[in-house]
Amino acid sequence: MSSLPSDDDAVGTVEGTVVPLVVTALVGLIGVAAAWYVFVRSTDSLVDLLGLLVVAAVALLALWVGSRIAGSLVSPYNVAEVAVEGPIARERAGGVPGSATGIGADDVVEQIELADADPAAEALLVKLNTPGGEIVPSEDIRIAAERFDGPTVAYATDVCASGGYDIASGCDEIWAREGSLVGSIGVVGSRVNANDLAERLGLSYEGFTAGEYKDAGTPLKELRPDERAYLQGLVDDYYDQFVETVAEGRDMAPDAVEETEARVFLGSEARERGLVDELGTRRAVTDALEDRLGEAVAVREFEPAHSLRERVSLGAQRATYAFGAGLASAFDGDADGLRFRR
Repeated sequence: MSSLPSDDDAVGTVEGTVVPLVVTALVGLIGVAAAWYVFVRSTDSLVDLLGLLVVAAVALLALWVGSRIAGSLVSPYNVAEVAVEGPIARERAGGVPGSATGIGADDVVEQIELADADPAAEALLVKLNTPGGEIVPSEDIRIAAERFDGPTVAYATDVCASGGYDIASGCDEIWAREGSLVGSIGVVGSRVNANDLAERLGLSYEGFTAGEYKDAGTPLKELRPDERAYLQGLVDDYYDQFVETVAEGRDMAPDAVEETEARVFLGSEARERGLVDELGTRRAVTDALEDRLGEAVAVREFEPAHSLRERVSLGAQRATYAFGAGLASAFDGDADGLRFRR
């Protein structure tokens, strides 16, 4: 998630970070000067060493007090940012560099809730670059965004598709770039059919189940027509839920959502269809937030804590993440070899 700061990222950061640093430094210097005068300058040379140690201890204490005072005087930020990048799954999943890096929905939800609990966070910015993923984890992130107490803005960078758009539809506004790919309001259900391969290898499937459709979709058995209809019904139900969610979140007619036929659109056409509110850069987004909040914007990025090894791995994977690889990724699903994804 971390990257070199750009001009857009720097909006509002001067007031939010420089002032607290100045206050902390001033309090620290005052503490050092006072300790030096009391414990060193006004004492005999025999206690100079002890005096220096006391100066160091008082200086550290003064710096800590200064940071606390600075934090109470000036809020370091007023907009919380949470990123959703890569395929969406319940838990973060990584692969070799070059593969799509999955993000953990539970981690994202936790960060949104932490931001919501912080009085300094007056608004939430959700940065989206994802082809979608597992259905329920995507919905969990959307629900967390909906529950945030304050304005919420979704900002699509490269891709905001399927489960990513599900999340975006839970925000008050959706922004995208001209070249962003937005939409894919649909559901995929898939299974591996290994029946023929098993027969060639001399393997056969024998299941002991209770309930007629308990093993529907098992890779080693051929689907019966009624099982196929049953599984297609699940996909249709998921799709109806998705359409209803988008229609409600975007104040659109369900027919208009269905007319997208699960296609992705460039930012300009997505705006024409009502899938996006505005087009613009990140600076345009923060400018709009400044108008809404009535004050300068300082953004703090909320992200889960990772070890150094995890950060290096994530950086390598994201550096080589490509849209084509993202759309082609498969996501783990419900059970019995079946996969449902948005």
